[in-house]
Amino acid sequence: MPFEQIKYEKEKGIGLITLNRPDKLNAFTSQMAWELIQALDQADEDDEVRVLVFTGAGRGFCAGADLSAGGGSAFSYRAEPIDEFRDGGGVLNLRIFEMKKPVIAAINGPAVGIGATMTLPMDIRLASESAKMGFVFTRRAIAPDGCCTWFLPRVVGIGQAAEWLISGRVFSAQEALQAGLVHRLLPADDLLPAAMEKAREIVENTSAISVALTKQMVWRMLGADHPMEAHRVESKAVYFMSSSDDCREGVNAFLEKRKPLFPMKLSRDLPDFYPWWPEFPFKKSGFPG
Repeated sequence: MPFEQIKYEKEKGIGLITLNRPDKLNAFTSQMAWELIQALDQADEDDEVRVLVFTGAGRGFCAGADLSAGGGSAFSYRAEPIDEFRDGGGVLNLRIFEMKKPVIAAINGPAVGIGATMTLPMDIRLASESAKMGFVFTRRAIAPDGCCTWFLPRVVGIGQAAEWLISGRVFSAQEALQAGLVHRLLPADDLLPAAMEKAREIVENTSAISVALTKQMVWRMLGADHPMEAHRVESKAVYFMSSSDDCREGVNAFLEKRKPLFPMKLSRDLPDFYPWWPEFPFKKSGFPG
């Protein structure tokens, strides 16, 4: 099914997702959320895609929820009772969080509200020098979305997260860099090429299986209450990978001073202990609506 509010393209192991409502600064809608989850499902199941890059069409990344239909218009994904309601941005971000493949944000312009929170579960964030970001919920008399009260303190620390969330102010890309929210600033014309270059580096030099395990271990251990939890799952991963075809190829490539050609595929070769946590309940296009 063709997408209407996003574009999804593939290029040499990289999936490029572009938010595609440039006349609205890529404002977020329930349809866009549904399409993004469809694209994420496709990419996660496609062994040809090793890394995903997110960006926005035109001069903005995402101007937040599309409120053109009035207050709350972008958030009514599920009716009463209240316990059955699910924030659409949260469902999207949980799906990003569950990805087996690394996700890179190329923040090319304004990113506010869900436009900012959707970048939080991504693994690498690059931004244009002219980009602005903001968690503006309190200034719209709404509540934070996208699971950002979990993600943001883990990315930048509780003090900075609280100040941004409570004030709702918009801040510069330079402030985002200083706080560690983004990893690098680039001139606008260099941003997407730099994101694609970083993606190619991962595609050409890493094992898909090792990346999937590493990505999830890093995120999941943020909530662990003792390093023993990390030790247990790392031990399983080390045991599994050390006798794998990918490990043999990695060692041989190093000794032969060449790029590796890792043979293992995510669709068939993940260890049987993956996942070691309860799976995300809205996979396979289970977006509420």
